[in-house]
Amino acid sequence: MKKKKYTIRKFINDIHLWLGLASGIILFLVCLSGTLLVFEKEIKSIYAQEMPVSAEGSKMTIDEVVSAVSAEGELMSITVPEGDKAYEARIKDPEGGRRGKAFEIDPYSGDYREANGETPLDEFFWTMFRLHRWLLFDSSIGRPIVGIATIIFFFLSLSGIVLWFPKKMKWKNFKPGFKIKFSAKWKRINHDLHNTLGFYSCIFLVIMILTGLCWSFEWYRDAGSAVMGSKIFNRGGGPEFASEGAREVSAEDVLIIANGEFPHEGEVTISFPNDESGVFQIRKYNSSSLSPVISDKLVIDQQGKILNKEIFNDKPLNERITSLIKPLHTGEIFGLTSKIIYFIACLIATSLPVTGTFIWINKMKKKPRKGKIKTAA
Repeated sequence: MKKKKYTIRKFINDIHLWLGLASGIILFLVCLSGTLLVFEKEIKSIYAQEMPVSAEGSKMTIDEVVSAVSAEGELMSITVPEGDKAYEARIKDPEGGRRGKAFEIDPYSGDYREANGETPLDEFFWTMFRLHRWLLFDSSIGRPIVGIATIIFFFLSLSGIVLWFPKKMKWKNFKPGFKIKFSAKWKRINHDLHNTLGFYSCIFLVIMILTGLCWSFEWYRDAGSAVMGSKIFNRGGGPEFASEGAREVSAEDVLIIANGEFPHEGEVTISFPNDESGVFQIRKYNSSSLSPVISDKLVIDQQGKILNKEIFNDKPLNERITSLIKPLHTGEIFGLTSKIIYFIACLIATSLPVTGTFIWINKMKKKPRKGKIKTAA
């Protein structure tokens, strides 16, 4: 009997198989936790009780709101939402918390309360976050393990697409790869779940993989910054601004200036001057934008002079992409629509190690050779 040749396709299939088996458990845990994290904010908002707003009479000025909540301590920032919603203020935490304490304020009555504290959901999602990023290990141990598994997942995705293509490039051979034959036996259904769903989710999984590696390896992040020509995770890496003299503008003045520079509707966050930055930093979102995470930025000194203005859509494409690495990874980039897509893609990714393992088990079961004659003892 003529021995079959060991083809390139067979080599890719073997690589796909053994890499999948080696990383399956890790990828299952990382993808499962990622699936649960997609709607973290939405789930928490259901559990949390939003502060009711009276919406009676005239709305207070932002200066009056600031004055009301300043009794709690030094104000770090205030967020002015659209519509009749509670404002959010962050007060410097005397215990040294970087983000400060959050307070909700009714802009009509001036009543305020500390934002909802920790809940059982916070602990659950923090555990899922640690599982997703570090497999619940110390970050120095878990981060590289997850990073290596993610690199393997990248090669699994590419090899999976290659294997999805039929040996003979004819349309009738392509059609089975686009659908799941639920009327078939479970082995065929399992194969279709792995093959077809993997194909449909691949582009989204590759985006998650390429962006996710930015948290795993510094060398990858540096290489990505060099290729893009713009720094990834440029936290606090922008130009430094100073403001001399006493403050001459109020929060209301700053809000008027910001709305004048950015006339579109949207939520505004004002960060107040502090020891590190003696300037006002303003971020305004555009409610009519396709992406709810995109914002325009303004820097104003304490005398009301505009020191810097950044309109997101005016930035070069490379800077826009690098500034959106996180929402591209989490699915927040286009709000609820992209989150639903990412949730489904993550759910499929969670199933791939399972269906792939069953495919391997089924192939391991040896079938009796045709024509084999049984002899009596």
